[in-house]
Amino acid sequence: MLELVDLVAGYRTRQGLFGRRGEIRAVAGVNLTVAAGETVCLVGESGCGKSTVARAVVNLIRPFEGEIRFDGRSLVGMSRDQRREVQLVFQDPYASLNPRMTVRELITEAWRIHPGVVARDQWDAEVASLLERVGLNPAHASRYPHQFSGGQRQRICIARALSVRPRLIVLDEAVSALDVSIQAQILALLRKLRDELGVAYLFITHDLGVVRHFADRVAVMHLGTIVETGDTEQIYRSPAHPYTQALLSAAPSVDDWRDQGGEEIVLTGDVPSPLHPPTGCRFRTRCWKADERCRTEEPALEPHGTDHPVACHYASVLSPRS
Repeated sequence: MLELVDLVAGYRTRQGLFGRRGEIRAVAGVNLTVAAGETVCLVGESGCGKSTVARAVVNLIRPFEGEIRFDGRSLVGMSRDQRREVQLVFQDPYASLNPRMTVRELITEAWRIHPGVVARDQWDAEVASLLERVGLNPAHASRYPHQFSGGQRQRICIARALSVRPRLIVLDEAVSALDVSIQAQILALLRKLRDELGVAYLFITHDLGVVRHFADRVAVMHLGTIVETGDTEQIYRSPAHPYTQALLSAAPSVDDWRDQGGEEIVLTGDVPSPLHPPTGCRFRTRCWKADERCRTEEPALEPHGTDHPVACHYASVLSPRS
């Protein structure tokens, strides 16, 4: 349903005394697909380009190069009505909700923009139905965002995204600002909505521990590129890229190979700038396996003696110990 083909995206900058223009290529050649009804998680540390992918998919920014296809058509050239099938839920629910609007106004705003979705005489009934679906009291439709907790506000954001009946929802760190118990509730709600409505998710997070029992597939992103991708169990049970292994080592909720005797992996050095990424492998400046080949030759994302694609010349699987 969604296909990213060699996507390059980022932001324009002005540099120097005379304002010389430049580009920050936060996303540097990403290929990714999401099928109907599927949950794909894009995982990586802060600054790797995950949110830039989200913004490009919902047309908040225009890509520099590559294509974003939805049902085989370019998403960039679609009309506003066609693009409503792809919705975005932001990380901070309070910042993404207008504090001067009631819950009813926040939800019905989309129907004013897309008048063909819900007939006006059905608005109140549909608002009540949406609030019930996400676990909120319909009687609270007249309240304002500040009168709700963080988890409740995120439920309002999910209801607002569902209001235009999307087929794909992009969730940009949608649970990272919530308490652990509330995270579990929101993830359970998202699973329930996926089963009931058949909606697909592109779930963006920095925490591999959050998504193990939620995602169908996982793509690990580092400095604008995908370094490893596969089914969820492939990534968790047999991580092959050094960066993925380091992420799993740092996740306190992941207990497969590390807690059974695996060594903790501590990365050293700073994350390189996307303005001046390293030559060859972009992870080489922090990788304990890097050599001259890594400096001169960029690894392709393909199976390197593994059962799933990995962008590493020296990929080796870390398996749980028995």
